[in-house]
Amino acid sequence: MSWVWLLLSIASEVTGTLGLRAAGAGRRRWLILVGIGYTCAFVFLGFALDAGVPVSVAYGIWTAVGIVAIATLARVIWKDPLTGRMLLGMALIIAGVLLVELG
Repeated sequence: MSWVWLLLSIASEVTGTLGLRAAGAGRRRWLILVGIGYTCAFVFLGFALDAGVPVSVAYGIWTAVGIVAIATLARVIWKDPLTGRMLLGMALIIAGVLLVELG
């Protein structure tokens, strides 16, 4: 169940962050989604930690998956740039998180 909480936390954080982008485009009602998304993200992250996921692993996975998901979804939704250099950076982040998890 700990990994389910972590996945829910990641999904909530990604939702909140994408809502920030929408709110920044002049749609202030999206701030409600931002608040709900971030609140749920931290609550679910707390549940994952309580269920036994080490904080270094949980936070590393949370940020790495979040970065990749947000960059990819922003590309699809808003046509944000996604260059080869950015993809390399994301690969390095993922590799670093794997090293921490295996470490």
